Amino acid sequence: MIRKFVGVVAATLAVLAGLWLMIAPFALGTQPEGADWTNATQSEFFTGLGVAVVGLAGAIAFVLALHEDLVVRGLVVPKPRQAEPEPEPVPAAAPQASSAELAGLLAPLVEALRADLNTGPRSGEHRQNGKPSLVGMEETR
Repeated sequence: MIRKFVGVVAATLAVLAGLWLMIAPFALGTQPEGADWTNATQSEFFTGLGVAVVGLAGAIAFVLALHEDLVVRGLVVPKPRQAEPEPEPVPAAAPQASSAELAGLLAPLVEALRADLNTGPRSGEHRQNGKPSLVGMEETR
């Protein structure tokens, strides 16, 4: 258990060291303000980023291992997970209309469409919403 605690501390120090490497060129003034990053700044920044990421991964791993060790020893009691509530039964759907009822309701619509298609446009006249459209009609002034 002591080793895991020391690992957490060491990994946390690595994260802090990485963060320091990332900000050091700006904090110490070795990077000119408003200029492109120098090679030294790029090297320090990205090295610090790598150290911080590896340190963070190590810290997370050590914390999880330490927590598991404390649970095994009985010093920490994990919260019991709540069981998901069972879904409520779906109520019976409303009775659906039979196909005969549906056909009876749609018959007048079908007849109206058939009658409209049979009459069709007269002499090249195009209609939209009952009004002549501009399609195929010349503009007169």
